[in-house]
Amino acid sequence: MKIRNILFTILLSSCISVLKGQEKIIDLSLSKIKWFGKEITTKTHFGSLKFKKGSIIIEKGLVTAGKFVVDMNSIENQDLSGGSKDYLEKHLRSNDFFGVEQHPTATLNISSSKKVDGKKHTVMGNLIIKGISNAINFDLTLNEKGATAELIFDRSKYNIKFRSSSFFDELGDKLIYDDIEIKVDLVF
Repeated sequence: MKIRNILFTILLSSCISVLKGQEKIIDLSLSKIKWFGKEITTKTHFGSLKFKKGSIIIEKGLVTAGKFVVDMNSIENQDLSGGSKDYLEKHLRSNDFFGVEQHPTATLNISSSKKVDGKKHTVMGNLIIKGISNAINFDLTLNEKGATAELIFDRSKYNIKFRSSSFFDELGDKLIYDDIEIKVDLVF
């Protein structure tokens, strides 16, 4: 009787996990976020961020849900060095940009996806930066290790005004484009 109860519990657990989907939790030490910001002068700054946590749920080959939390205090510039690097990192953490003292995390909530082909999905969700939530769509490709994704968000939609043409006129060569590109490598 005891073996039958154990087998029943294992079978029930398996059925529940199939119905709920498979949760994939990211490896925080191996998963990477790379960001790119561009000025009108063709100058590009780039760097990295770190995840605090993250997972996705895959059901029948589709990404059906997920949540990723980014530590905004971890923002690092990788194209400058010395005092210039330190200045830019401090400025990006300030209220001119991400205001990390009041908003230490950014969150991506995945709500659904559509399969494009093979392992490539168009993912739909909400990106929350500085407490402001906006819908976002991006491509995510599953692979043997985890997934890769590329997304672009408009910083002006998150009240990030510094040198933005969405808020200021006549910036000339001081303009910083609103679109921020993010490349992500997720390892499960």
